[in-house]
Amino acid sequence: MTLRAELRQFILENFLLTRDDSSLGDADSLTARGILDSTGALELVMHLEERYGITVQDEELHPDNLDSIDRIAAFIERKRAA
Repeated sequence: MTLRAELRQFILENFLLTRDDSSLGDADSLTARGILDSTGALELVMHLEERYGITVQDEELHPDNLDSIDRIAAFIERKRAA
């Protein structure tokens, strides 16, 4: 399973309560669609840290890193490369 597919599955099951892949595109804004709020962001960060072995710093908690599957995947890839 690809990184984006894993992220989509987590978001669909934990925030949208579905497994329907067509209900969320890789570039869809999680905040604009009302999928991710501040509490959800913390849950997402905990998952990312546990699942992918990265540490998310407070200053990294912004939409450029966490507002879509594409952005989250790119963020994880940057963290892993560092």
